[in-house]
Amino acid sequence: MEFNLEQGLIGRAAVTVAEDKTAVAYGSGGIEVFATPAMIGLMENAALTAVDAHLPAGWSTVGTRLDVRHMAATPKGMRVYAEARLVETKGKRLVFEVAAYDDEERIGEGIHERFIVNKESFMKKTEEKKERQT
Repeated sequence: MEFNLEQGLIGRAAVTVAEDKTAVAYGSGGIEVFATPAMIGLMENAALTAVDAHLPAGWSTVGTRLDVRHMAATPKGMRVYAEARLVETKGKRLVFEVAAYDDEERIGEGIHERFIVNKESFMKKTEEKKERQT
């Protein structure tokens, strides 16, 4: 199946840093600031937003690779924004440049890879994995 996603598609996502988004809540650190795993999730959401609306019904994307830097801390109460720009397509493989910002500065950046999957086939394969364990 041909998907014809154009390079340059942009997706955005935003969140306010609340207690559940801190490094303490994620168990990834001992300071009450925006957690790296939360930043990564926001970046993935921005990438998902960039392309999912352009896919046929029954298709979606899954994240497969991340290479990011978290460069600055953001305190609770501030907003964080992520942006993902599609920079490469090869069949079902999609590569995004991702960045995150708070109201003060750029806080993260990197590369994110996703693959286009048929939801039904993907879930069937995933459920079969579970069934093999019983």
